[in-house]
Amino acid sequence: MNPYKSVLSLILIGISLTATAQKENNLIKRVIKKVFSSSTDSSRGPSFMLLPALAYAQETGLEIGVASAYNFYMDRTDLQSKTSNIMLIATVTTEKQKKINITSDLWTRGNEYHILTDIRLRDWPFNFYGIGNDTWKADEDYLEQKLYRFKIDVEKKMAPHLYVGINANYDNFKFQDVETGGIFESENIYGKTGGQFLALGVSALYDTRDVTTFTTKGFYGRAKYAYAPNFFGKDNYKGSQVEIDIRGYYPFSQKVSLATQGLYRGTYGKNIPFYAMRDLGGDMSMRGYYLGRYKDNNYITAQTELRYRFLPRFGVACLLGTGSTFSEEHKIRLVPSYGAGIRYFFSIEHSSSIRLDYAFGEKRTGEKRQSGFYLSVSEAF
Repeated sequence: MNPYKSVLSLILIGISLTATAQKENNLIKRVIKKVFSSSTDSSRGPSFMLLPALAYAQETGLEIGVASAYNFYMDRTDLQSKTSNIMLIATVTTEKQKKINITSDLWTRGNEYHILTDIRLRDWPFNFYGIGNDTWKADEDYLEQKLYRFKIDVEKKMAPHLYVGINANYDNFKFQDVETGGIFESENIYGKTGGQFLALGVSALYDTRDVTTFTTKGFYGRAKYAYAPNFFGKDNYKGSQVEIDIRGYYPFSQKVSLATQGLYRGTYGKNIPFYAMRDLGGDMSMRGYYLGRYKDNNYITAQTELRYRFLPRFGVACLLGTGSTFSEEHKIRLVPSYGAGIRYFFSIEHSSSIRLDYAFGEKRTGEKRQSGFYLSVSEAF
């Protein structure tokens, strides 16, 4: 069974509202002004955006939900303060499946502290294709998944642009194979019923970006290490995790800029369960691939975007990238990612955007070219 055939998805874009919007007698005029106005808000007030969603898929039934973003300054009087944001995605289906994601990127007064949080509660199916970068669409295996994730990173400024900090990440997974006889029953897959781990670590960040939401110039470099001890025994994951994220932004003019990123994520340990491995694809890197289409211990990618913000409220981007999962058993096999998208800036003050991208991946022998459409809040990097 291919549970993703005959998928009909309709996403209705909501209207962004700001806390400082002035009252007007005519609702239509107020909407037009907020959607298309190029004026900025000198009060440095917060902004709020809402995206209602309606979708249907064979494996989930009817899905309804909402995505929202709240952008603000922790101290509006501090002109050097970077934009903080809180994002929520929550959906539920007629098949009683549900997911809630709450993430935040916070900067305190004077940018003295940088705090990242990620809370995910998910009862949601996904497709599993096997381990490695040479998996096939024909092996698609439909799994039920339950995930509970609580993650926090706290970094303190130690010098201009330089931060160091600590982090903690707790993951708890449960899986159920809906159909027997698939690739998920392979002997080399560990953690088939699920597992949990608590990883504790340190990080370092060097950040000279002009803004954090739609960056046009500057440098971002972050290295993160975490270790998951054998807190829970049995076959739960224990080992190390490493992430290195390097970004550069180069302006060609006031409207045109180039964004680049190199990203490495690695998982180390003995008998690594598949739920602790690294995934290629999704809406943030290697767009054009289903998230987890290729899965392995390590993941590396390089991507770039040429961005053209032709109006204060609107922009376009062309994207290009390559990447691969890999391990000792599966060598690097770089695959392409390319596409384009449009941007709508629901907050000019915070340069916060809604991103619509369509991207293509590789075409494997006997398969259709991989591709994907993405509607997301904020830039990919």
